Amino acid sequence: MPHGRSTVKNRVENTMKTVLMISALSSVAIVFLIGFFTLKESIPAFRGIGPLNMLTEKVWRPGQDSYGILAMIAGSGLVTLGSVLIGVPLALGCAVFLAEVAPKWMAEIVRPSVELLAGIPSVVYGLFGMVVLVPLVRGIEVPGNTGFGLLSASVVLAVMILPTIASVAESALRSVPRSYYNGSLALGATRWETIWRVNIPAARSGILSAVVLGLGRALGETIAMIMVIGNSVIMPKALTGNPLSIFLSRARTLTGNIAVEISYATGVHESALFATGVVLFLLIMIVNTSARGLLKASIEGGRRK
Repeated sequence: MPHGRSTVKNRVENTMKTVLMISALSSVAIVFLIGFFTLKESIPAFRGIGPLNMLTEKVWRPGQDSYGILAMIAGSGLVTLGSVLIGVPLALGCAVFLAEVAPKWMAEIVRPSVELLAGIPSVVYGLFGMVVLVPLVRGIEVPGNTGFGLLSASVVLAVMILPTIASVAESALRSVPRSYYNGSLALGATRWETIWRVNIPAARSGILSAVVLGLGRALGETIAMIMVIGNSVIMPKALTGNPLSIFLSRARTLTGNIAVEISYATGVHESALFATGVVLFLLIMIVNTSARGLLKASIEGGRRK
C-alpha cells in the first residue's frame, strides 16, 4: 500500500512539473510568435525602404513614400523619460509610505485608492488630460504652446504608471526581513536613515523590476497619448532658448502612429507600420536588458562592499 501511494504521488508530481513547464514554455512561445509575425509582416518595408532610412529619416508621409520614424522614436523616448522623472519618485514615495510609515488604518485607505488607478481605462486618463491638464499647460506663456504636447502626455503617463510601480515596490520593501530594520535601529540609526540606507538598498531588485514594468507600460501606452500629445509627426524641439521647453512641443509616439494609421494602411504603408512595431519591440527588449545589467552590476557592487 505505501508503495502504491508513493507511485501515485510521483505521478502527481511529474504531472504538475509537466503542466508548469508547459505554462512557462507557452509564455516564451507567445513572445516568439508575436515577434515572428510582426517581423514577417515588416519585411517588405525593410526591403523596400531600408532599416537605416526608416530609423534616421524624420519625415513620415506615406502619400509621398516617406517612412522615417526618427521623430516618433524621439517622441516616445521623451514622453517616457518625462513620465519616469515625474512618476517614479511619486511611486517610490508612495511605496515607502505604505510599507514603512503609514498607520494601518491609513494604509487601508491609500492602498485601494492606488490600486484603483490601475483599473481606470486609459481613455479616461486621456479625457482628464484634455479637460484639466491641457488648459493648465496652455497657460504657460510660451510661443507655439498649445497645451497639447510632451508635458501633458508625461504627466498623464506618470499617473498611469504610478500604481504599477508603487504596488510592486511596496511588495519588495515588505519582503525585506524585519531583522534588518530592527538591527539598524539597534545600532543607533534613525528611522529615516534605516529606510534610506538599509531597506531600500535591500529591496533594490524588486524596486528596479517595478521601474522596468512602469517603463514597459509607458512605452506601450497608446490611446491616452493620442489624446494629449498633439499627435503631430514632427521632431520635438525647444520652443524657446530654454531646453526644457522641448516638453511643450507636440509629438507622436510609435504606438500612436500604429493606432492612428493601421485601419486604412495598405501595401508598403501597412508593412512600415509593422516595422514600427518591430522597432518598439526592440526598444522594450533593450530597456529590459539594460535594467537587468544595471541590477546585476548593483548587486555585484554591493557584494564587493
